[in-house]
Amino acid sequence: MNADESAPWYRDGLRFSCTRCGNCCTGAPGYVWVDVGEVERLAAHLGLSPDEFGRRFVRQVGRRYSLVERPNGDCVFWDRASGCTVYQARPTQCRTWPFWEENLETPQDWEQVRQTCPGSGSGRWYSVEEIEAAAARTTT
Repeated sequence: MNADESAPWYRDGLRFSCTRCGNCCTGAPGYVWVDVGEVERLAAHLGLSPDEFGRRFVRQVGRRYSLVERPNGDCVFWDRASGCTVYQARPTQCRTWPFWEENLETPQDWEQVRQTCPGSGSGRWYSVEEIEAAAARTTT
């Protein structure tokens, strides 16, 4: 097998620029996983202690922690008028979108992302190394 055959389909890179549309922050229920460092960063951003932030905005799911969401599935930090209210301090999961392993498995998976995310496929060019580093950050 030569190097081209072992390279991912996105070996020439992909484009993405967040439009802050909220499509990845709203809709069906899900999980936004956070760790202690992310809770501390978000708490500081909001002027809260990590304990207070945890009581108000974090839920335990098995052995992990996720941000709470509104009854309609929207992220608790999504505001329809102003967008993400913690954008500068957002969790790694949010920072690495759309470069998640499940979005990169095939060109068809990426095309599905492009159908719902207006920033996918346009804007800044990311190298294969940057894409794979982002994908690796979401699986740890």
